[in-house]
Amino acid sequence: MQRLIAAFVFTACAGTAAAYTAPAARDDGWAVADAKALGWDVSRFDAVAAKVADKTYPDITSLVVAQRGKLVYEAYFGAGGADVLNDMRSATKSVTALLVGLAIDRGLIPGVDAKVYAYFADKAPAAGLDPRKAAITLEDLLTMSSIWQCDDENPATAGNEERMYVSEDWVQFALDLPVRGYAPWDKRPKDSPYGRTFAYCTAGSFMLGAVVERATKQPLAKFAHDALEAPLGIDKVQWNVSSEGVGMGGGGTRYRSRDVAKIGETVRTAGQWNGRRVISKAWIDAALTPRAVPRDDVEYGYQFWRFKFPVRGKDTWIWAMSGNGGNYVFVSPELELVAVVTSTGYNKRDSHPRSQEVLREYLLKALPAKP
Repeated sequence: MQRLIAAFVFTACAGTAAAYTAPAARDDGWAVADAKALGWDVSRFDAVAAKVADKTYPDITSLVVAQRGKLVYEAYFGAGGADVLNDMRSATKSVTALLVGLAIDRGLIPGVDAKVYAYFADKAPAAGLDPRKAAITLEDLLTMSSIWQCDDENPATAGNEERMYVSEDWVQFALDLPVRGYAPWDKRPKDSPYGRTFAYCTAGSFMLGAVVERATKQPLAKFAHDALEAPLGIDKVQWNVSSEGVGMGGGGTRYRSRDVAKIGETVRTAGQWNGRRVISKAWIDAALTPRAVPRDDVEYGYQFWRFKFPVRGKDTWIWAMSGNGGNYVFVSPELELVAVVTSTGYNKRDSHPRSQEVLREYLLKALPAKP
């Protein structure tokens, strides 16, 4: 089977996509199945592989699809194949949200109403803390709706991620952020869906990881390994750290495609992997509840995105872990589906639309007729 994967990678790179074959059986916890035997239109898989091979989708590096707990499709485009550690960028944020939930499950964090600044008394300003900032909760960070002046899509904001990356103390950088204001064209929380004004803030996600470190008294990567990755059989991963050595919960974690699909499957099954409880159902339900609206037809939970896609003639909401470059882990409990798209189109404007197109035009259209 290893030779089969290698052959597929070689032919795809050479410009000719191989015909569909069932995923390789490995000793990694995944059951596998033949999609064709299950009624999938595997010609759609062959078609998208051909589009990668002819450079229509030049940056896509892997596709992995699972339904009802079984891998039905995997393809790798480039050197390394299934063993490549993909830089998932901001898809890490969703993993960090799971780690917050795992810390809550263990009683190490009291809940999402916990105050962020309470974990960093040693970094309190000498002049006293603004009471508005003292009231910021974990839920504010989880939903990208804190009052910090922080918006990665607006380089003028004090908390833009590029400013954080060049600071020597990322935690202090975030804690010192000013309170945001509202231009006449901005919606205030009271006028926004779910009562929250969304602003994409990597510094906030980073601080979620920093809180987990303080609450668990161990590095973020260690807690992630013990509480999440090891139970899923994930034994190869790379976490980043900040200038001062704090785990980077906001982005850049590297996973193999089949491994990050396991995380998606655990979310799909409301916190279980192969019948074993890993995360509480209550936390997954909370994470996959819409709580903010970034833009039309897009919703946001606890560091998880929610997009609409046409499926069998009707619009269907699908949750996603999403990262720069077009990296996605799509999760649909309704369709019993997990789909991973990895891509290296970092900072390219078309990378996200292309990966979403792959899901919409190929993977979803390959689904079997509804039973």
